[in-house]
Amino acid sequence: MDVVEVKSLPANVLPGRVVYKATGKDGPIVSGEMTVAFGRYCGDYGPMSPHRHAEECVYILESKGGWVRFGTTDDCADGKRALTGGTLLHFPENEWHVFEYEEGGYIDAMFIYGQVDNIRPEEKD
Repeated sequence: MDVVEVKSLPANVLPGRVVYKATGKDGPIVSGEMTVAFGRYCGDYGPMSPHRHAEECVYILESKGGWVRFGTTDDCADGKRALTGGTLLHFPENEWHVFEYEEGGYIDAMFIYGQVDNIRPEEKD
């Protein structure tokens, strides 16, 4: 069994968020099959751009004034949902989405992917 304390994970600051990867191809717990990470979306990291990638589940740990927009195009105009702790989101592969929040708000989340590639646009090899 492998164990990692989330608070000990290195921070990876990306546009709109900071990510702490726990499991994956280059995480402290190496896996060739899955990726698990934690993150915070807030104003400290600027706005996030709409993006799409591999199929993903996102578990909302806590949210203050946060929401997600999603859709079939990069304007994410198909839907908007307010987020609360304890909510699980599932994004099919290549569904556009963006996390946003009111001024002073934030979203804390855990991300789960059933693969190690095509996880974030910033990680294209």
